[in-house]
Order: sequence, then C-alpha cells, then structure tokens
Amino acid sequence: MSIELTRRDEFAVITIKREHALNALNYEMLRSIGRALDEVEASNARAVFFTGAGEKAFCAGADIGELLNRSIPQEYAGTYLGQELYSRIESFRLPSIAIVNGYALGGGCELAMACTFRLGTSAAKFGLPEVKLGLVPGYGGTQRLPRIVGLAAALEILMSGRSVPAEEALRIGLLHQVLEGDPLEAALNYARGFSEHSLLALRLVRDAALRGAQVSLRDGLAIEADLSTISMHSDDGIEGLRAFLEKRHPRFQDR
Repeated sequence: MSIELTRRDEFAVITIKREHALNALNYEMLRSIGRALDEVEASNARAVFFTGAGEKAFCAGADIGELLNRSIPQEYAGTYLGQELYSRIESFRLPSIAIVNGYALGGGCELAMACTFRLGTSAAKFGLPEVKLGLVPGYGGTQRLPRIVGLAAALEILMSGRSVPAEEALRIGLLHQVLEGDPLEAALNYARGFSEHSLLALRLVRDAALRGAQVSLRDGLAIEADLSTISMHSDDGIEGLRAFLEKRHPRFQDR
C-alpha cells in the first residue's frame, strides 16, 4: 500500500509510502489520498497531517515514467486530478499540516503548499524543478508559490528550478517552522496550539485570508465582514462569547 492512513491522538496522519522512489506520486496514489481524505472527513479528527516514509523525502514529485506517451486529453485529465485533490486539501474542513522530512519537489512541493501549514526538518528542501525538464508545473505550483512567497521570489525559484533549503524556506515564508527532535511528535505539539479552537472558526479564518488574497482590499474586507458575521451567529461564536463573560473555558461543538 502506497498511502497509509493512521491516527495519532486526535489527529489523522496520511503517509506516502513509496520510499524506494523517494515517495514519488502516481495517479493511483493521488486517488488513494482522496479516499483517505474521505475517511478523515467522516472521523472526529482535529487536523490532518501529510508526511513521507523514510528520512530522504516528503515527496519527490510525479512519477516521471507515467508522464510519457499520453495524449493531450489524458494529460489534461491527469493535471486536473492533481489540481482538484490539492484544492480539496487547501479548502478541507480540517487544518492540514505538511511534515517535510527531506525533498519536497514538483508535485510534492505543490502538495505541501496546498496545506494550511508547512513544517519541516533541517533537511527539508523545496523545489519546482519542472523547467529543467522543459515542463511547467501542473498541480498549482505557479499559482500558490507567488501567493506564499511573493512574485519576485517565486519567479526566481520557478525559472531556476533550484531547491530551497529549510533555512531559506523559513525566511521567505515557504516553511512555518523548522522542527527539532522527532518530526511527527514536534508537529503534533505544534497542532495542539490550535486544535482546541472551534474548527468552524479556524476554517472561516483560513477561508477569509485565502479568498481575500486573490481580490482587492475592498472586496477582501467584504468577504471578512460576511464570514465574521457568520461566526458571530454560529453556535461556537455564541459559546465563545458566553464563556468569556462567564470566565470559563469554551466548549465548542464545531458548528
């Protein structure tokens, strides 16, 4: 099995298990990740982690051998398969966290960028090397990278095809934190910093920021007003306000 879904306390962990190929993705693995997300969706998990087996790679990208000898319709279908999966991760009802333990290249870098948070070991390396093969990234790399690190930095990374080490990735915002010790344990501790919050509020905050980043400030403020109003009238919003006034810890129901 190339994709493994496990549980650690209140968190779901999806592991890419193709260590001999640096956890490179093929289409069936993308579909398997989608099925794993279906299971997570139906569970009571508070967040979902993505990681790669072994210590060399989170995910080294697409299976190159699968890319040759495909028709244009097949190519579009494959590209949309990856784009739709990563868009689902980006807008998933739970926060998603990439634990980058080594190379995150091509489709692996794009997977990490689709996650809400990106954590990595000191050995983490990010890159979109498609240009070196005469190709253009297809799973969102040219769109998410500029939104994360800015257009100037993104163009340099995209057009050089170089790898970005952990220290630089942290500096430019591609990485949220460099992990010390056991990567999964450190990531679990990171997630506990927000896992007790209302899942509804977390999702609305994330959606306001992501949607607002793609429109004018005026339109972004309108989005914020809509989602803020929704939160104020949600069960969790009312509970949070009451808990504050009653000087107690809120008991959120994620609705």
